[in-house]
Amino acid sequence: MSVFFASVAFVVLAEMGDKSQLLAMAFATRFRASVVLWGVFVATALNHLLAVVVGSYLTKYIPMYYIQIAAAFSFIFFGLWTIRGDKLEGEEKKYVFSPFWTVAIAFFIIEMGDKTQLATVALAVKYQQLLPVWLGTTVGMVIADAFGIIVGIVLGKRIPERFVKWGSAIVFMVVGVYGIHENVSGKILTPVVKVAGLAVLAVVTYFVARVSYPSKAEEKTPETRE
Repeated sequence: MSVFFASVAFVVLAEMGDKSQLLAMAFATRFRASVVLWGVFVATALNHLLAVVVGSYLTKYIPMYYIQIAAAFSFIFFGLWTIRGDKLEGEEKKYVFSPFWTVAIAFFIIEMGDKTQLATVALAVKYQQLLPVWLGTTVGMVIADAFGIIVGIVLGKRIPERFVKWGSAIVFMVVGVYGIHENVSGKILTPVVKVAGLAVLAVVTYFVARVSYPSKAEEKTPETRE
């Protein structure tokens, strides 16, 4: 049991303020807390099982930086989707994935190559006890992200909906931009490319927001204008 509790404590401390906790907070403003928590649990259980069993062999088949770059771009997409997807009531029914799978897939991707996954590999090597490490790191992740979910629920009740959605979108996009910055070679990601990329993202965000939230003048019907 000492291995289990050591793994729980390690992950809880490591995840405080981490991007995963921020994402849990962002998702909690969009979906039910129970859905987010179950999504986090399933994604973490699979991800950490992968870490303790085959983590050290994964990069032989899929270079980790490819996974991390793909994850970064996916979170920029999540940010834009958050802005665009919240205009129409009941639009969740049109999503390709259900809220549960949206959360689970997002967390599984973001944890690939993350310090928590690497720490899980290290703990498994140190203690040589797969099951306690797997369960401990999974429980620790759920506990840490539960704090983020609680914060997300509180913010969702106290802040106007549009501000909550924009806050969530910004969290997603910042995580994505940071991931690209950390994993793409400096030879490719020159200062000029960075500025151009941020400018393109800003323009795309503007047009997505313009379509999703038309101005008051555009919302007026012909009868109203008369």
